[in-house]
Amino acid sequence: MIRKILIVLLVVLVGMQFIRPARNNGLAEASTDITHYVRVPDSVMKILKTSCYDCHSNHTVYPWYVNFNPVGLWLKNHIDDGKRAINFSDLSSFSKKKLDHRMKDIAETVDNKEMPLSTYTFIHRYAILDSEQMHMIKEWTASARKEIGYQP
Repeated sequence: MIRKILIVLLVVLVGMQFIRPARNNGLAEASTDITHYVRVPDSVMKILKTSCYDCHSNHTVYPWYVNFNPVGLWLKNHIDDGKRAINFSDLSSFSKKKLDHRMKDIAETVDNKEMPLSTYTFIHRYAILDSEQMHMIKEWTASARKEIGYQP
């Protein structure tokens, strides 16, 4: 019985390797990216590209293990979820209210050390934010919110 279950699992695992989800290989910087809506200092942009863009932009730098399912499918789902929350490459559908809210969310999630996710930084150690970087992001989001000028 256990042998049959293992064979079925192996067949399913091998079969999953033929599923190839679409890759997030667009342009990270376009006419609809964050820089066209608020000023982003170079120092902050470097942090965003290093710690945020793989999941929150139209361009992901994929690790080698994305080629193995179910990991590849999990990563695609994770990236899709991140882009739904905020896609720094495309803010064209954001109202001032929504953009202001996202800037507030960014500051809060960074301040609470919820982003970048530990599942990401476990392997991408370079993406871990230090206290200075967190402070820079919070300062930038506060400045961006003023620049947006949303008044509830």
